[in-house]
Amino acid sequence: MTPFGHSAPTFPSARRKRGQYAAGGVGVLEFGSPLPEVVEGVAKGLAGQTVVDWGGVALRVDSVDVVPPPDFASGKAVFRTSTPVVMKGSGHDEYGERTTRQAWVLPTEPEFPAYFESNLRRKALTVGTDPDVSVQAITWVGPKRSFAVGKGRKPGAAVEAEVHGAPETLRCIWSWGLGQANAAGFGWVVA
Repeated sequence: MTPFGHSAPTFPSARRKRGQYAAGGVGVLEFGSPLPEVVEGVAKGLAGQTVVDWGGVALRVDSVDVVPPPDFASGKAVFRTSTPVVMKGSGHDEYGERTTRQAWVLPTEPEFPAYFESNLRRKALTVGTDPDVSVQAITWVGPKRSFAVGKGRKPGAAVEAEVHGAPETLRCIWSWGLGQANAAGFGWVVA
């Protein structure tokens, strides 16, 4: 697991056109990690740049701010993502036979909650926090989206989920993202 994630660049003042990504004007690009050393390294690296090449698009760096995660003192969090959450399932059919190795499951499918919760627990173990984390409910699912990454496509959907766990674990999840492929921009939690 790679304890690092990022958002998609967003441009709040850009004109919206149906079927097109809104870009232009002042925007925000967020990076995160539950490991302070990673956050510090990314912040230092970006602070020394005037332009970031984002897939052939020049993004001018005006400022770099470090945003601490919410406290989550209650042990409860509602996480909503701005990018699709991707999750692999078992790849088995209803008879228990493996049918594929690339069994992507969507948040509306029966397998999703168990694999999603297991992913959050593995993340907690990876960074050394309490793995006793549970998904209480998936309260919203956005439209299915698929993106080309490497040699294939990853399907997913943005979600909103109520998650319970130790405050430190919830802070790590908030900083990292939900689901798999966070380092490719999937599952970014809205601040």
